[in-house]
Order: sequence, then C-alpha cells, then structure tokens
Amino acid sequence: MISFSIGQKQISLFPSTLPHRPVIYLHTFGKEGEAVSRALQEIYCPAFTLAAVSGLRWDHDMTPWAIPPISPNDTPCTGGAQEYLGLLVGEILPRVEQNLSSAPSWRGIAGYSLGGLFAVYSLYQTDLFSRAASVSGSLWFPGIKEYIFSHEMKAKPRRLYFSLGNKECKTRNPYLKTVQQNTQEIYEFYRSQGVDALFQLNPGNHFAHAPERIAAGIGWMLEGEH
Repeated sequence: MISFSIGQKQISLFPSTLPHRPVIYLHTFGKEGEAVSRALQEIYCPAFTLAAVSGLRWDHDMTPWAIPPISPNDTPCTGGAQEYLGLLVGEILPRVEQNLSSAPSWRGIAGYSLGGLFAVYSLYQTDLFSRAASVSGSLWFPGIKEYIFSHEMKAKPRRLYFSLGNKECKTRNPYLKTVQQNTQEIYEFYRSQGVDALFQLNPGNHFAHAPERIAAGIGWMLEGEH
C-alpha cells in the first residue's frame, strides 16, 4: 500500500502488480480502504488498482448542491461536489497515476452512502470514469432523480452498479424513505438508455457489511477483465 495526502484528503493506494489494469477511485467516510481491499481478496477479482480517498468533508465534498438538515440532529449539506471534483481530477488522479507502472486501461468511481451519490453525479461532470458503483448510495437526495432524468452524462458508462440494504427505506424520515424507490427508478432509467446496469438488494440496514457490499460492487464492475 502507498499512502499520501493532498490537502486534507488522504489517499491509500493499492496498486496492481500487472501493467495496464483498471483504476477504481473509492470515496470512503472513514478509512475503509484496507477493509475493502481485504474483502476483495476473498472474492474472485481480476487485477486492478484501488485508490481509496478519505479525510473528506462528507456533507460538502460529496453533495451536488446545498440542502438543509434532513433531521433535527443532522447537519446541512453544503454542495461542494463540483469543487471537490476539481481536486480529484486536477490533483488526486494525476498523483495516483504517477505511482503506477503504466497508464490504466480504464477508470471507475465508487462510493458508499453520499459517496455513491457523488459517483453517479460525477458522470455528468466528466468523462474520465467509464464505470461506477453507487453502494447504499444516497439517491434519496432531493432533486437528484430529476437531475438524472433531465441531464446528459458526459459519456455513456460501460457499467453502472447500484445496491441497497433492504431495510434502508424502512424509516419515518420523509427523505430517507424514498431511497429504494428512487434507486429502482434511476436503475430502470439507465437500463432504458442502454446502459449495462445492475441493482442488488442486500439484507440489513444502511450500515451493515459496508466493506463487503463495496467489494461486491467493485467486483461486478471488473467482470470480464482478465
């Protein structure tokens, strides 16, 4: 593993030993990179490079626009995704790929919770990522479904993965309770656009088995690679 920081962001890099392999950029709330890497080793997975980014201002860096708190004890989301994406594309991505022995064959982007929201949103801002995984993605986020249905992605992705826990929508919160319906509708929209997409429901709530869920999404993104 190679570790470095850019600003307040920490990057944990798990480089492939083979040349010209995919790179997947994973956004994590804590430092789950090692746990995800271990989970990936437990399933059959073609060689690739994992770049896990942590130290994020979660409610700012991962959110496309500002919204007020969604519950009394919550904090507002301040809509800094475009700003953070500039850092990712302009500084983090070049630094990661300077550490590789060869150029990647393709790039993917993945994230959990708000990181999954950011992964989908990024496809509308840049064509650098050809595959994405939104794992327990916050697709309850007000306005995101309408944004997806009314905007064009920069390039049609080769693969899109969505997953949720089957208990995530079982809440009284008026925002969070929409997550499964929104995710299902977004998945079906992409399928209607000819995108190779998969939606999986997993047992449990939002916090259950996160590293394993992320590994499953990354594994599906990598299917067909040798």
